[in-house]
Amino acid sequence: MDEEVVKIGAREEDNFVRRKEGANGNLIWRPVNWFRMLSDELSWRFVLAVVIVYGINQGTSIGLYRVSVQYYMKDVQKLQPSEAQFYSGIIQIPWIIKPLWGLMTDIVPIFRLRRRPYFIFAGLVGSISMLVPAFSTDLSLVWAILSFMTASAGVAIADVTIDACVTENSISHPSLAGDLQSLCAISTSIGQLVGFAMSGVLVHIIGPKGVFGILSIPAGMVILVGMMLQEPLVHSYSHKRVSQKFLDATKTMVTALKCPDVWRPCLYMYLSLAFGLNIHEGMFYWYTDAKAGPSFSQEVIGSIFSVGAIGSLLGVLLYQNVFRNHPFRHVLFWTQLLFGASSLLDLVLVLRLNLQFGVPDYIFVVMDEAVSKMIARLKWMPLLVLSSKLCPSGIEGTFFALLMSIDHVGLLSSSWAGGLLLHALNVTRTQFDNLWTVVLIRSFARLCPIGLLFLVPRNDPDSSILPSELLLTKKGDDVLESEDSEMISLVNNHV
Repeated sequence: MDEEVVKIGAREEDNFVRRKEGANGNLIWRPVNWFRMLSDELSWRFVLAVVIVYGINQGTSIGLYRVSVQYYMKDVQKLQPSEAQFYSGIIQIPWIIKPLWGLMTDIVPIFRLRRRPYFIFAGLVGSISMLVPAFSTDLSLVWAILSFMTASAGVAIADVTIDACVTENSISHPSLAGDLQSLCAISTSIGQLVGFAMSGVLVHIIGPKGVFGILSIPAGMVILVGMMLQEPLVHSYSHKRVSQKFLDATKTMVTALKCPDVWRPCLYMYLSLAFGLNIHEGMFYWYTDAKAGPSFSQEVIGSIFSVGAIGSLLGVLLYQNVFRNHPFRHVLFWTQLLFGASSLLDLVLVLRLNLQFGVPDYIFVVMDEAVSKMIARLKWMPLLVLSSKLCPSGIEGTFFALLMSIDHVGLLSSSWAGGLLLHALNVTRTQFDNLWTVVLIRSFARLCPIGLLFLVPRNDPDSSILPSELLLTKKGDDVLESEDSEMISLVNNHV
């Protein structure tokens, strides 16, 4: 045991040195060395799984999905902006129940495997549900929403399963926690860039329903993850103990949530997102309006969002190379301040002040999208790293899913609050007179979370946050070998 602990500790130290050496390399070899380091430490199968799930199934799919669904709701279902925003929130409900998927992957193995069957199931569900609206004629709104919700569930199940794998590796390799979140974010951002770049052109050529058919391909690639990923078999598992395991996992989650170091940052994460007041559908309808707005085409809309993906990628790179080692509270203060200030750019656009200064709508929107997405990603990254450090050992997937569920409740609150604001101020498919007021209210609301930063720990990202008794919680003997869990926990306490 002691020899194994020394070996793992030496490997962590060697990994730290290699990361510093890679950081000093040139711009071409630095990312190559970084990926090689992660592949050597965590296996290439795991790194490829992250790229497929986050980059292709989430990133590329989000780019294609967002534009196609927006045009589908606007042109096929003929919805008002506030209605489209309300239904877009309903579609995301499967993400709110992520703890259920997390519990399943943590304590209910299938064919003695904890992760791989869930990837296969998620891929099948996502592929089939996207084919329904693609090949159906005169699909009612109810069935369309159900299909989108099912597809969302497939993405959510794959996401929570890979999240569990990422969290486990973050705990066994604590010095790589920031690198793992950066890998996930970089994969997502590049995937979104590709998806958004193709979305407008594809919607123009084959329509939103045709894009839904293409979306079945990224979902199907998740099946490949389930087939290639390696994991140890579960030993001596009894399905009769499932209820007891659910109870034990629930008790562990409740114990963790009672800890002030856990519930305080959870509360901040929810409130910081809820105060965002998402009004994306109102802005989208205004973008495409021929009278009040700039009347952007489908290709232009896709190119605007692709520039936003570039901004998001820049945010990840800035965090990885500049802000990764800064305390959470310090980074969140400045990013939240800039997040509220940057949203005022939409006010300049809606009031058409940019035209008075001779700046065309497209150029201004592109700059606005790049800046806002970069700042949003900078604000999101420390929250992800913080979330990975709040997960008790033994239920990593479940608890990380719970934290992400809290975040999605915040996003849902933001979306519905923004929809209510659009409805209250009478922003419709053709009426945008009060859109500037909506933008102004949203900008001030986004500054409110600055007053709640006392809820966030002062810790830097490399230090532990959880009490030692939560870090030492063991998985059940029938799930993982207890000796390996003890060894990993012991190494975490020494590194």
